[in-house]
Amino acid sequence: MTNIRTKAQIEKIKGAGRIVAACHENLRNIIKPGITTLTIDKFVEEFITSHNAIPAQKGYHGYPYASCTSVNDEICHGMPSRYILKEGDIVKVDMVVNKNGWMADSAWCYAVGDISVTAKKLMTVTKECLYIGICKAIDGNRLGDIGYYIQRHAEKNGFSVVRDFTGHGIGNSMHEDPAILHYGQKDRGIRIQEGMVFTIEPMINEGDYDLYVDKDNGWTAYTSDGSLSVQYEHTIAITSNGPEILTEQEF
Repeated sequence: MTNIRTKAQIEKIKGAGRIVAACHENLRNIIKPGITTLTIDKFVEEFITSHNAIPAQKGYHGYPYASCTSVNDEICHGMPSRYILKEGDIVKVDMVVNKNGWMADSAWCYAVGDISVTAKKLMTVTKECLYIGICKAIDGNRLGDIGYYIQRHAEKNGFSVVRDFTGHGIGNSMHEDPAILHYGQKDRGIRIQEGMVFTIEPMINEGDYDLYVDKDNGWTAYTSDGSLSVQYEHTIAITSNGPEILTEQEF
């Protein structure tokens, strides 16, 4: 069942979203060659708790960290570690904030120093895919429209869309209905309605979309061919005036 949120409830989710967005804005200044992904996670946790909020990922199904930090060919759910980021890496930082029982979720990709032309293109195209998907998230459209246009843009640029992970509803819980595919056919799926709140979070690979999950930690997903992967994610609300981004950053 898809939850339809009131304007007051959406404002509460937006309150969590402001913390997520501000944390990402601050990460721009600290992600540089020489920093470990554990240091990133420590910053995220301290930032969230300093705003009287809870890092909702910590403890979720036993996950031990406040964020996911996925480097290069890690698609998602990368575990913070002592890995030292080096010039040319890309790192995706994903976090969920719980503020007074309401949650918001956003992932962002960061270049570590100077990166390759391919990595720059993949980051640009993936961010374009995110905003193309958001533009299709309007009252009366179908969920399939979001995935269709994301897939078309990614593949037009020679990249592939990860199939195994989706966007999702969010509110009082981290993962709610509906699932938001980032590929597929338009005019399919349920109707998008005013009051829906969900994430759009395309994961776009340089190579093939096949993946495998780390057998040791049970979380981290990697590209099967070792190619780069990029993700951007926003939490959005469907309003009478179109989609409202609840985790929008200031640039």
